[in-house]
Amino acid sequence: MQEKTVTVANMKRAYALDALRGFAILAMVLSGTIRYEILPAWMYHAQEPPPTHTFHPNLPGLTWVDTVFPIFLFCLGAAIPLALSSRFAKGFTTKQVIFYILKRGFLLGIFAISLQHLRPFTINKNPTEQTWWIALLGFLILFLMYVRLSVNVQYRQYVKWISLGAFLAAIILISFLQYPDGGGFSLSRSDIILVVLANMAVFGSCAWLMTRNNLFLRLGLLGFLIALQFSATVKESWIAILWKASPIPWIFRFDYLKYLFIVIPGTIAGDFIRNWLQTNSAAHADNQDIKPSWNKLRFYGIILLMLTTCLGLLIGLQARWVWQTTLLSFVLCAISWFFFVNPSNDTERLLKSFYQWGFYWLVLGLLFEPFQNGIKKDPSTLSYYFVTTAIALFLLITFTIFLDIFKQQKFFQSLIDNGQNPMIAYVAFANLLLPILRLTHIEPLILKFTQTPLTGFLKGVFYTLIIACLVSLFTKLKLFWRA
Repeated sequence: MQEKTVTVANMKRAYALDALRGFAILAMVLSGTIRYEILPAWMYHAQEPPPTHTFHPNLPGLTWVDTVFPIFLFCLGAAIPLALSSRFAKGFTTKQVIFYILKRGFLLGIFAISLQHLRPFTINKNPTEQTWWIALLGFLILFLMYVRLSVNVQYRQYVKWISLGAFLAAIILISFLQYPDGGGFSLSRSDIILVVLANMAVFGSCAWLMTRNNLFLRLGLLGFLIALQFSATVKESWIAILWKASPIPWIFRFDYLKYLFIVIPGTIAGDFIRNWLQTNSAAHADNQDIKPSWNKLRFYGIILLMLTTCLGLLIGLQARWVWQTTLLSFVLCAISWFFFVNPSNDTERLLKSFYQWGFYWLVLGLLFEPFQNGIKKDPSTLSYYFVTTAIALFLLITFTIFLDIFKQQKFFQSLIDNGQNPMIAYVAFANLLLPILRLTHIEPLILKFTQTPLTGFLKGVFYTLIIACLVSLFTKLKLFWRA
C-alpha cells in the first residue's frame, strides 16, 4: 500500500482563522462608519469618549473597538507559520523566504502610502464631486495593483504587466494631486495601521524564522521587548533615544516593535494550527472520519464560557471594576479548565492548547493591569497587548468549534470570505461605497432617516453588511488582493 504524505503546501485552509480575521476587519469597518454618531462610550475607543471624541491619553479602559486592531494583528501572526512553512515545503531556500518577507513588507508599505494619498478626505477635507471620482479611480488603480488572478501560466506575464501599469498610473495620478497642506506626494503621508502591519509582517516573520524550532527562544524575545519598553520610558537614556529614532521614519520606528507582544503569541497559535492542519489533512487523505469525543453540550458550554469571559473583560475593564473583573475572569477560566480535560483527538487538543495559552496571556495581562495606570490602547500598555491576545484566542476557540466541530461553515461564509480578502474590505468603504453614495446623492437621503443614535448605528451596520457582501463577491470570483 502506497504511503500518503501531506505537506503544508497542500493542506486545507484554517477557516476559523479566516473567520476571526474577517470578524476583525468588518468590526473595523463598523467602528469607522459609526465614529461620529452619538452612542454610548463603549461604542468608541475608550480614550476617545463621546460627545467630543477628544483623545485622553491618561484615560484607562477597554471597549470592543479597542480590540479590533490587536485581533487583526494576532491573525497576522498566526498566519506567518502557515505562509512561510508553505514556502519551505515548496522547496524555497531560507534566502528566498527572507526575500519574500522583505518583498511583502515593501508592498504593504507601498499600499499604505498609495492608499492614504488616494483617500477622499485626505485629498480634500470637504470632498467635491471631483474628489469622489478621484477616490473611485484610486480604488480601480489599487485593484489592478494588488489583485492576484488565478490564471494559466501563459497568461501570468500579462497580469504582471497590468499590475506594473497600475503602479505607474498611481504614480502619475498622485503626482498631479495637491493636498490641504499645500503639498503633493509625501512619504510621510501614509496609513498608520498599514504601516504597522507592514512592520509586523517583516519583524514577526523574522522572529518566527529565527525561532521556528525553539519556542522558548521565541518567548525569550518578549523578555527583550519588555526590557526595551521599560528602558524607553527613562528620559535621555540611550534606549529612549533609540526608541524614538529611525533612519526611515516614514516606514519604520522602533516603537512599532511593541506590537510584537501580540504578533509573537499569534505565531505560537499559528504553529498549533499548522500542526493540526497537517494531521487532519493526512487523516482525510486516508479517508479517516475523526469525530469528537466531547458531547455537544460540552462544546456549547465552552462557547458560552469563552464569550462570557470576553464580555466580562470588556464591561469590567471599561467600567474600571478591575479587581472584580480579575476575580470573575479567574473563576470563569477555572470553570473552563474542566471543560477541556481529556481531549481524545487533534481538534480537541488544539482547542485545549488555545485555551491554555489564552489563560496564560489573560493572567499576565490582568496582573499587569494596575501597572502603567491601567489598560490603555494609546500609548498602549502591556496589559492591553496580553488581554487582547487572550480575547483573540477565546474567539478563535469559538470559531473553531462552530466551523470544525459543528461544521457550520455556511453560516460564517461571509466572515471567511472577508478574512481571505481583508485588503479590499479595508479600502472599499471610503474609496468605493461612500463615493458611489455621494455621487448618486443617495447618502443625503439615508442621513435624513438616520438622525437618532439607534438609526445611526443601524446605518453603520447596513454599510458594513454591504461591504461584507461586496468582498464576498470578489472572493467567490477569486479576485484576491495580495501584498
